[in-house]
Amino acid sequence: MRDGPPPPRDALDPADWAEAARIARDTVDAAVRHLAEVRDRPVWRAMTDDQRRRFEAPPPAGPTPLADVIGEVFEGVMPFPMGNVHPRFWAWFMGSSSFTGALADFLAGIQGSNLGGGNHAAVLVDQQVVGWCRDMVGMPAAAAGTLTGGGTAANLVGLTVARNAKAGIDVREEGVAALPRPLRFYGSDQIHSCHRKAVEALGLGNRALRRIATDAGYRIDIRALRAAIAEDRAQGLQPACLIANAGSVNTGAIDDLVALADLAAAENLWLHVDGCIGALVAIAPENRHRVAGLARADSLALDPHKWLHAPFDVGCALVRDGARLRQSFGISPEYLQPAPRGIASGPWLHEFGPETTRSFRALKVWMMLKEHGIARFGRLIDRNIDQARHLATLVGAHPRLDLAAPQVINIVCFRYDPGGLDAAALKALNVEIMLRLQDSGLAVLSDTSLGGAHALRVAICNHRTRHEDLDLLVDEVVRIGDDLAGR
Repeated sequence: MRDGPPPPRDALDPADWAEAARIARDTVDAAVRHLAEVRDRPVWRAMTDDQRRRFEAPPPAGPTPLADVIGEVFEGVMPFPMGNVHPRFWAWFMGSSSFTGALADFLAGIQGSNLGGGNHAAVLVDQQVVGWCRDMVGMPAAAAGTLTGGGTAANLVGLTVARNAKAGIDVREEGVAALPRPLRFYGSDQIHSCHRKAVEALGLGNRALRRIATDAGYRIDIRALRAAIAEDRAQGLQPACLIANAGSVNTGAIDDLVALADLAAAENLWLHVDGCIGALVAIAPENRHRVAGLARADSLALDPHKWLHAPFDVGCALVRDGARLRQSFGISPEYLQPAPRGIASGPWLHEFGPETTRSFRALKVWMMLKEHGIARFGRLIDRNIDQARHLATLVGAHPRLDLAAPQVINIVCFRYDPGGLDAAALKALNVEIMLRLQDSGLAVLSDTSLGGAHALRVAICNHRTRHEDLDLLVDEVVRIGDDLAGR
């Protein structure tokens, strides 16, 4: 390694590159140990008041040696993670990250490219990853997309295109106040809360989003949906978009995508599929049939930081008619004009989404897919679904555990019920079981409400989980529940 000339005064580069390399090697060694030993640590640890106070200090005026800064990270940050890389973390719906993805984020930072666009390799990687996402879910070659910070942003992109396509006016130029009739969007009563954020941000308001009742499997009731569309048309409103669940947030329920695609075509509606939980089931050989019809979506949101286990954050929005995506976001200001050659001769990716400055988040997805291949990720998804089936079987076989919803993919909702408790007491008991599991560091799960009844919720989106982890979970839930119930 060439030491080279000293950096300019007050540059941010190391004064000693060889020393910087040594620190980097030590940091990687410590990071590898941290990840390799993850199963030996608690899933989650509460921080003491003293540990929290170190993050209340004012901004530092002077320098601290890099080795000391990294020491602070390993002392005060790394021991207190959210926990989602641990094999017994099953709360909400989060991927469990990967070593390769972490290396990719490091390399992306070293390269430092801005993915707003341009003629450079990172743009080509971004475009290739979007194309791979398109191919994995079966959308046509003419589809276009953009990588986002996650599912909320990806859904916002898709619904923005839906609004603009069905507005009947140039809504970008005239605004929603010029709409001839109020637009109506439809989704089940199980859709993610990000859709409310989206219709509010789009200027349509929460009332524009009609929540349709679901059946016993928490799938949208097609008959009730048809009736709502007809009712809105009769009242002079304009039905515009159907939002389908390819994996609902509460239970993993998958709406009848084929029936919804047929209905959207018959009613001249936009079909947007929220596939942030379940779209990638399309690459799982044993379960891909569950998302039949997915490729008929007009727009689709998915999350590579879930079942592809890319480190946070990376989502993806895809639009079947790629021209409509660009029409919804494209702007060509005088300071971002194309050139016949040079950096500005490449594509401007900012024209496919709301962000002008974009990180090189594509690299982690690209490297992980290159290393492992799609088939391996498909097998891991099948395994998580099989593990959920195993857990549901254990729950169903125990006299004091009740399944709260059908298990479809990788989410299991259940409760401990010793009998003789009203709804409030039963909820309090199960919440305490959940919190004791967290406090002990043994497992982290979350909770929800289904039909007004509280339930514990296990979402197995984790390539490190083993079947015996779920056996242990059931044993501990029953043990803690029995202890609290005085059995």
